[in-house]
This record gives sequence, C-alpha cells and structure tokens, in this order.
Amino acid sequence: MTVTQAAPPVRTADRECHDRRWSILVLLCASLLLITVDATVLHIAVPALTAALEPSAVQLLWIIDIYSLVVAPLLIMFGTLGDRYGRKRLVLYGFVLFGVASAAAAFAPTPLTLVLARALLGVGGAMIMPATLSLIRQVFTDRRERAIALGVWSAVAAAGAAVGPLIGGILVGVWWGAVFLINVPILLVLLPAAVRLLPESRERQRGSWDAVSAVLSVAGILALAFGLKEAGSGSLMPLWASLLVFLGGLGLLVVFVRRQTRLRTPLLEVGLFRRRDFTTGVAGVLLGVFALVGLQLMLAQYLQLVLGDSPLRAAIRMLPLVVSAVLGGLAAAHILSRIGMRATMSGGLGLVALALTPTLGWGVEGHPVMLAICFVGIGFGVQVALLAASDTIMSSASESQAGGAAAIEETAYELGAGLGVAVLGTVTTIVYAPGLPPVPGVSDGGMDQARQSLASAAHVADQVGGSAGGALLDAARWAFVNALHTTVVVSVVLLSLTAVVVAMLLSRD
Repeated sequence: MTVTQAAPPVRTADRECHDRRWSILVLLCASLLLITVDATVLHIAVPALTAALEPSAVQLLWIIDIYSLVVAPLLIMFGTLGDRYGRKRLVLYGFVLFGVASAAAAFAPTPLTLVLARALLGVGGAMIMPATLSLIRQVFTDRRERAIALGVWSAVAAAGAAVGPLIGGILVGVWWGAVFLINVPILLVLLPAAVRLLPESRERQRGSWDAVSAVLSVAGILALAFGLKEAGSGSLMPLWASLLVFLGGLGLLVVFVRRQTRLRTPLLEVGLFRRRDFTTGVAGVLLGVFALVGLQLMLAQYLQLVLGDSPLRAAIRMLPLVVSAVLGGLAAAHILSRIGMRATMSGGLGLVALALTPTLGWGVEGHPVMLAICFVGIGFGVQVALLAASDTIMSSASESQAGGAAAIEETAYELGAGLGVAVLGTVTTIVYAPGLPPVPGVSDGGMDQARQSLASAAHVADQVGGSAGGALLDAARWAFVNALHTTVVVSVVLLSLTAVVVAMLLSRD
C-alpha cells in the first residue's frame, strides 16, 4: 500500500509575505519618512526655536545636529542586531522609543532638555532605519521589482529630508513643539500595522553577537563625526583636541576592522568594502546627502532671513525640491536600466553641482523662477544618484548580510546629513562672522551676538530697532550671502570631484 504524503499548504509564510510585499513597502517607507523628516524638520523652525528657547549658537547647532550624530554610530550595531535576533522586533521597540522621545522633545523647557530628547530620537531612529532597507532586500526577491522598491525607498529618504522644512514651516506657525508632537499619532497608527504586516527575518545569523565589536564601532564613528564637527566649529574644545578625538576615532575603527577579520562570526562583513562598486556606492550616498542636507539648512535660512519669507512661504518655495526628489526616485529605476549604474550615479551628482552654480551670482534680491529651477535640479540629481548607489550596495550583499549592508548605507546617509550641517554650517559661520563689520548704534556685546549667526543678528536687530537695527540686519544679510557663496563653492567642488571618481571606478551595469 502506497502512502501518499499530504501536499504542503499553498499559502506558506513566505508566500503570504510575497503577496503583501507592496503593503510592507508602504509601511517601511512611512517609517523611513518619519525618521528622515526629523533630520531636517528644524531647519525652517530655527528662528521660532531661537525666539522660544533662546539657545546659544553652540546649543542651536547641537539641537539641529545631535540627531544625525547619534543615529550614525548606532546604525551598524542595530543593523546587525536585527540580522541576528529579528528585524521586526527591533522596529517595534524603535517605534515605542521614538514616540516617547518625540513627546519629550515637544515639551522640552530648555535647550539642554531638547538636545537630550533629540539624542533619544536618534536612538529610536537607529533601531528602525536598517530594518527598512534590509526587509526590502528580504521581501523583494526579484531584482527588477527590488530596483523599483529601492527607488521608492530612496525617493522617500531624499523627499523626507526635503519635506522636513515644509512640515516644519506649516507646524511652527502653530507652535514649535508641534514639529515633534506630530510623530505621536502617526506612530500610534504605524505600530499595530507593523505588528500585523512585517515578517520576521527568514535567515538569521548564527553564532554569538560580539559586544566588543559593537562598542568599537559606536565609539569609533561617534569620535570620528564629533572630531570633525568640533575641528570646524571649535564650540567645545580647541582644534588640537578635536584632531585628537578624530584620530582616536580612526584608531578605534582600525581596531574594529582588524577584529572583524579574525572573528568566525564577525559583527560586520568588512569584506564588502573590498568590492569596488560597494565602496563607491557608499561614498556616493555620503557625499550626495552631505550636499543635500547641509545646503538645505543654508537655503532655508536664506529664504527666511535674507529674503524675508515667512516659515510657511519659505517651505512652499522649497516644494520643487520635494517634488523633484519624488519624481527622481520614480524615474531612477528606469534611467538605471537604460544607461547603467555608472552614468546614473555620476550624472546625478553632476546635475546637482550644475544646479547649484547659478546661486553664486545671487545677492539679497529674490530669484523666484531660477530658485525653483535650481531646487528641481538638486532634488532630481541627488535622488537619481542615491538610487544607483543604493542598488549597487544592496545587490552586493546576500540576504544574511542585508542588515549589515543596509546599516553601512544608512550610516553613510546619517553621517552625510550630520557632517553636511556641521561642515557646511561651520564654513558659513567662519566666513560670516568676520564679514559682518561694526554697525553704529549697536553695542560691542550686540555685535558679538550678531556675529554668531544670521538668526542671532535678526534677534539683535529686532531688539535694537530703528535705523541701527535696520542697518545691522542689512549688513548681516550681505555677510550671510557672501558666506553662502563660499559654502556653495565647497559643495560644487566636492560633488564634481565625486562625479568624476564615480565615472572612473564604477562599472557600467
């Protein structure tokens, strides 16, 4: 008698996951949007925040920058934790922490409290971000579909950074704390949806999780980013101490890399960096986001404090950046399949450099049409380059390495965002302060405060009032415009050099 085995169920867990892959993509992109918006949501809110909490120039930089500086060093640790113990669990914990931190930031009574709340937001964001990309790698097994999904993901990443000022401009008119409090009801919707939709990791890494490697990676990246930031701004320590911190970070990362090559189950497959396409893609992400986020902060202040736009009007005028970023993400997969990875990435970076060039001839007068054209070029170019970089990074890793590869990409993203604000903001400050001459009728103490930033100069001018206040504001606007030109030159040179290097190193397919 022949025993016939029962056929396996038609709808396995993998089949169900495949069937709802586009719903999962929507959920992951909504989660990513929440995190990337928080990186730039304060850019438009700087004047209102300055008036409400009266932070010093150093405190203001830390309020803006601490989020990315905390996210960046934690991404590798949480990315590998998700690979090993489950990405879904990490996302759910991250949602809870992000919601608590958002509420704390909204009601922060002092600048220091807001800095700490923003740091906690960074921890929550670091728990969520790697899973959004590695789950796409898990759910979309077909490379053509994965390219489309990655295009949508990278569009949301860039659009989130771009739409942050728009959301900030709308909400800051109600109350500056609303830019954080809005996260709470959104998370209350996302949390139960994530419980129902997100799959668990199909293939988890075996072996013990190396805590020493995690500490080395976190401390190394944090010291590297902090040292670079302080070397430029000198807000907390002298230059020599900043350089020591930077070199210390490099040393820790060297020890981290050597340790990974000796472990049987390393925390991170550093061998990925031996692949030229992977390394080039990471560099493209770093410098693309560096230019986008850093310049966005400068241009948001230009619109409000030089051209006199309200927060809402400034946010609306930045809409072309948002729309072009979304369109770039949707078109990038098609462009990539037509002209290849090398031309797509280098061409996108070159387009951003070209779009920035006209701003070098601007003064304190408005250029509404040309500004919109420049924003379109910046948003579209960055997005196309980021899609090409993301595709080559994720295609270089197996599913079991997806979390680590995603963490590396997102570390480059967050380091680019943090360093873009820190480095380009520091360049602007270095040129702005000496470019603001003494103004008759304004005290030496008032001038010292005005030289800290354009927002501080506007605050001092409002306090002084009269013709002296008007003269101070006019002088500060011109000083800021001249500093902005220097910042744009630095960005154009970096983007152009990166485009050339990508064209030389990256394969066509």
